[in-house]
Amino acid sequence: MEITEVRVKLVDNKDDRLKAFCSVTMDNEFVVRDIKVIEGSGGFFVAMPSRKMSDHCEKCGGKNHLRAKFCNNCGTSLSENRARKDGKGRMKLHADIAHPINAACRRKIQEKVTAAFKEEVEKSKQPGYKPVDMDTPEEDIPEVIS
Repeated sequence: MEITEVRVKLVDNKDDRLKAFCSVTMDNEFVVRDIKVIEGSGGFFVAMPSRKMSDHCEKCGGKNHLRAKFCNNCGTSLSENRARKDGKGRMKLHADIAHPINAACRRKIQEKVTAAFKEEVEKSKQPGYKPVDMDTPEEDIPEVIS
């Protein structure tokens, strides 16, 4: 697998750990969007796109995020510890949508994305800087063959 393009959209909020959203194109054929660049205590790292985990209310069956205290549908009080725990005993509140299968792939993505992020930060300091457009124009999306 070759990473053929990385697009970086910097985030303006200076107080937040989230620094950018990225899209990564692999082999000029497959794109993963909403990869995040986050500033941690050991430097920048990449977080893969994820979704909040949810469950259903025992009373009405309504869908709720695992941190919800009350059902969004019927208002019933929900138990506090509904989330499964990971190997370290932490609650699992998010599930990856896409992620690397092995450490070598993770490292490759991490290196390419953080390098592109640092490059974009430097570009943003130049006069007349225009942020990258993360949306693909419709004419670039191929037709679906049925």
